[in-house]
Amino acid sequence: MERGYRGEVVMFFKYTWWSLLWALIIFILCAIPGRDIPHVSFLELISFDKFVHAGVFFVLIVLTIRGFLLQNSFTRLQRSAKISAFVICIIYGGLLEIMQGTLFEGRSASWFDIIANSFGAAMGLLLYKHIEYYFLRYFIR
Repeated sequence: MERGYRGEVVMFFKYTWWSLLWALIIFILCAIPGRDIPHVSFLELISFDKFVHAGVFFVLIVLTIRGFLLQNSFTRLQRSAKISAFVICIIYGGLLEIMQGTLFEGRSASWFDIIANSFGAAMGLLLYKHIEYYFLRYFIR
């Protein structure tokens, strides 16, 4: 029995809504005006901002891969879940930086932020199997 296009889209969102919600949270955080972000001098010394960038994109790629693997509406996406998620995360991180440099008030674009985003996505990609085995398989099914 065929589900039809609507059924396939519903199935896709059933498994990818966690990653889409996380992507929305990242977008909102990146759109906050620069003057509203607290500045703490000791955190700037250890480049805390870059750890945050890497961390949020680490979570984004893990959630995205998991969603792509679990959904069965788009088999090509399911087969290439890891590389597709990686490419999407890199593009999304780059687009966010462009928007920070051009659209968002009090924000600026940074190549170092793009590198940190990409590093976080790469680490999530490399560690996905371990995270899936020890964590995801219990919480996101």
